[in-house]
Amino acid sequence: MSSLTNKQILLGVTGGIAAYKSAELIRRLQDQGASVRVIMTPAAQEFITPLTLQALSGNPVHTTLLDPEAEAGMGHIELARWADLLLVAPASADFIARLVQGQGDDLLTTACLATPAPLCLAPAMNQGMWSNLATQDNLKCLAERGIRCFGPAEGSQACGDVGPGRMLEPDQLVELAAAQFESGILAGRSVVITAGPTREAIDPVRYISNHSSGKMGYALAEAARDAGARVTLISGPTRLPEPERCRFVAVDSAEQMYQASLDALSDCDMFIASAAVADYRPANAAEQKIKKTGQDTMVLELVKNPDIVTAVAASDNRPFTVGFAAETQDVTSYARDKLVRKKLDVVIANDVSRGDIGFNSDDNEVTIVWPENEESLSPRSKTQLARDLIVRLAQAVNSD
Repeated sequence: MSSLTNKQILLGVTGGIAAYKSAELIRRLQDQGASVRVIMTPAAQEFITPLTLQALSGNPVHTTLLDPEAEAGMGHIELARWADLLLVAPASADFIARLVQGQGDDLLTTACLATPAPLCLAPAMNQGMWSNLATQDNLKCLAERGIRCFGPAEGSQACGDVGPGRMLEPDQLVELAAAQFESGILAGRSVVITAGPTREAIDPVRYISNHSSGKMGYALAEAARDAGARVTLISGPTRLPEPERCRFVAVDSAEQMYQASLDALSDCDMFIASAAVADYRPANAAEQKIKKTGQDTMVLELVKNPDIVTAVAASDNRPFTVGFAAETQDVTSYARDKLVRKKLDVVIANDVSRGDIGFNSDDNEVTIVWPENEESLSPRSKTQLARDLIVRLAQAVNSD
């Protein structure tokens, strides 16, 4: 299980022949689930091109201190805030010396000064430069400031010398970077969550839907992400912003959500069906707007929508399957019936008839219905409730 899943790594590359290893380092970080952005110093660009690192990272490479395309031109602040970890690899003797002095005369040094994230260095230099007292004093100073040093290794160097100063290999740096984070309870797991309402078209301007805001499902997506999971959020129409660091799939109808859910099962350890899916849809949606007639009534023929959570629970590559039961009476008994009838692992039930919890509210109160027991969680914010639910669900899926 990787503790780099969903992490945002800002990689600084300084001048030195070891810069060629940065290309492989980017790939290794991404293999462990991290998102990588790169800052290159002018000297680094003499050894490897920004285009190479851009192609590997999938993000623009940053080289300019005052970026006219960045918000207010303050690219270093944006990058500093974005990072969960700032790793400089290779870190040259010159860069280390300038960092000790608190210089901020290029993009990388200013990002190092501005970031609240942990700062780690992977030194790379000639063995004589590494052994020099000035370099060693600089490293001691940085260590006292809480800046971590990864390596260097010993061995033959590009200049022909043999000794300490080689940058550690990419796999070693990835392992050390991962060690800076605590592994989440869902680290390495894949979680698929459905959220929000569905809309079932009557005609091009009218539809059948419900009062679901999607707040609970979005909170669960963020809680699962923060627990280290790779999260896919399949959402009906809501007014909520897409959660960061989650794969987001927007749908409208129940049939679209059904297909998106089945498509996501190839890589899914846990499926949480928190969406309020319409049970029925119009048998035939009109292609043009239905005009008002002289009649006082209009009859709609409705047909059943596919049952998403039942199909997931019955699939060949069945994940740990969590259902939701939004009820207005006999909440627990209806939830237990749903658990048994649909062959689910757990059902989370809540009373949507109450105005202080449930649909559109920022708070919720639920009963977790397990096969052998039940647990009630008192009213709390949906954000906190999502965290509490993810802890319990993670314990269950990890014990399977």
